[in-house]
Amino acid sequence: MTKGEASQAKVHYKGSEEDYIVFVDDVETFRKWTEDKSVPMAHFISSFKIFVTHKQGTQGQLDGASDQLLDNEFKTHVVEEVIPKILEKGDLQTTTGPGRQAQGGKSESKMTNLVGGQPTH
Repeated sequence: MTKGEASQAKVHYKGSEEDYIVFVDDVETFRKWTEDKSVPMAHFISSFKIFVTHKQGTQGQLDGASDQLLDNEFKTHVVEEVIPKILEKGDLQTTTGPGRQAQGGKSESKMTNLVGGQPTH
C-alpha cells in the first residue's frame, strides 16, 4: 500500500431479504479465526455492529440492522451470535483507495473478493 492509501475490509452476507455487512479491521487475524475459532473476534473487529444495505449489495447506504431484521434472518438478534454467522457464510471484500487526493487528481478504488481472489468491478 502506498503512502496515504486507505483500505477497508468487510464481510458481505446476502440474506433472504437483506444484505448484511460486518467491518473487519485485521484481515490476517480474521483468516486465522476462520481456521481456529479460539481466536477472539475482538482481535479483528473493533465495532460489533451489523449493517444493512437495503438490498444494494456491498455498495448501498449503510444503516444499522434492526433487531427485527436480525430475528427474521438469523432467528436471534444477539449480535455476538449473529456476527459469527455472517463471518462464516459471507464474502470477505477489501476496498483500497487513496487516503488523500492530490489537487486535480482522480480518486479511484478497487474492490477484491479475497475469498475467490478475483477482482470485482
